[in-house]
Amino acid sequence: MAHYIKPGRLEARLVHGTVGWLARRGLSLAGSAELSVRGRGSGEWRTVPVNPLDAEGGRFLVSARGDGQWVRNLRAAGDGRLRVGRSTLPFTAVEVPDEEKAPLLRAYLSRWGWQVGRFFDGVTAKSSDEELRRVAPRHPVFRITTTPGAGTRG
Repeated sequence: MAHYIKPGRLEARLVHGTVGWLARRGLSLAGSAELSVRGRGSGEWRTVPVNPLDAEGGRFLVSARGDGQWVRNLRAAGDGRLRVGRSTLPFTAVEVPDEEKAPLLRAYLSRWGWQVGRFFDGVTAKSSDEELRRVAPRHPVFRITTTPGAGTRG
């Protein structure tokens, strides 16, 4: 069974709702953005706030909570959009294999460990590569690639 830590109603409504609302209005908290990806069953756009990671010469989306709906939708769709304010950036996504995740998880925890550390079973940015590899299967990571000039403003 896939690993996923579902947010409580209060967290989903207050925290995620507020961060998404702010991102739509151009206010990014610590680098947050609103991810939009088409639902794998409905085809409808679904949104969730995320923390895009710039590391290792690329841009990545890391799922701190595990194999949630946005992860499954992104696997199925293969693409999505990141939005902050009026700027929308379309992208394609490729999932990173577990054996390549350790430096990306370290960078992610270094940047956002204060916010998401509780989902990593005591593993921190200062943990060994072995510890990071141990939790890697529980945290999907996607390399996202944008097309220059494909973003929209308006």
